[in-house]
Amino acid sequence: MNKIEVNNMTKIFGSHPKQGLKRLNDGEQKEQILEETGMTVGVNQASFDVKPGEFFVIMGLSGSGKSTLIRLVNRLMEPTSGEVYIDGDDITTMNQSSLIQTRRKKLGMVFQKFGLFPHRTVLDNVGYGLEIQGIQKEERKEKAQKSIEDVGLKGYENSFPDQLSGGMQQRVGLARALANDTDILLMDEAFSALDPLIRKEMQDELLHLQKKLGKTILFITHDLDEALKLGDRVAIMKDGRIVQVGTSEEILENPVNNYVSNFVKDVDRSKVLEAHHVMRKPEVLTTSKDGPRAAVRKMEEAGASSIFVVDKQDNFKGLLTIDDAIEAYKNEFPLENVLLEEVYSTAMNTPLNDLLGIAAETKYPIVVLNEGKLEGIISRVSILSGLVLGKEKEEVDVS
Repeated sequence: MNKIEVNNMTKIFGSHPKQGLKRLNDGEQKEQILEETGMTVGVNQASFDVKPGEFFVIMGLSGSGKSTLIRLVNRLMEPTSGEVYIDGDDITTMNQSSLIQTRRKKLGMVFQKFGLFPHRTVLDNVGYGLEIQGIQKEERKEKAQKSIEDVGLKGYENSFPDQLSGGMQQRVGLARALANDTDILLMDEAFSALDPLIRKEMQDELLHLQKKLGKTILFITHDLDEALKLGDRVAIMKDGRIVQVGTSEEILENPVNNYVSNFVKDVDRSKVLEAHHVMRKPEVLTTSKDGPRAAVRKMEEAGASSIFVVDKQDNFKGLLTIDDAIEAYKNEFPLENVLLEEVYSTAMNTPLNDLLGIAAETKYPIVVLNEGKLEGIISRVSILSGLVLGKEKEEVDVS
């Protein structure tokens, strides 16, 4: 089951939204509706779903409808038409009491403006939602303290908001949402007011928290680089419509129309593409139990001068060169004695930008690991071709 499912969501602002909806369904464009009726189409038949534990980003320029859409998801705005399912329950049909309970138990909200109480300490700000729910003081304090530590603010529990930087205040807002222990976080332009360096730190912190806590996140931004960095999938909005949904790679490689193409043409691909996008499986592998003779035979058959060595569980052990394999064979050394362990390794999600300098200097391919297991290797040519060929394809698509 999806954590969030939005079906044909439409919001029309004006005195007679149902009449505007009929015009929209009859094929009239939002510009015509605005000109003839004065009504504004904020969101136009938007549909998407968010899976459990997914980081889903809605991206668009000012006026695209993205912030309106997230307010429809938790019914801070009433929709003109459409459905919003949270864990299978349609919140558009809930009475006020059920809606409040759903918000408290399932939906944490983080806004661009921090919304902190200036007269409350960090601890009391973070525990505010729990206080509203009637949680006892000691339990409230314990949960708030844990959230404060999760966002890296341990030691600031008794500080007041005006004693904190903007980035720290946003961490307090994030901690407050986490303290309620909801499965879903809704974040509307949460980092837009922050300086670029602090913004990057908060992006990294949020990715770390999501990996650690497994939250489902619906994130709104106008920044394409931020969207492509954070999102497992990204929805791009224009004029109230969702024009494309896909992974960062899908959007970069296969923009659905000229609007998206023009959006992504200036993206620094090295910051968006990750190690797993350009890695390849090693042509030849051996296990440490095979011994040097078997390793030499495999290298000979593959025409290779080196070979990657793993154990029975595919955990990476090191790189073996042909010279070292022959020496081990002659002297009856076990492979472990002659493996090169200084081979550079990286994680699956490392941005290519972080690997460019390393690839230029290292003598051997970069090893891509997932919890110690060998997933693939990256050569310098793999990185450069991933950037250059992708850019050439993008330029062809735009023209």
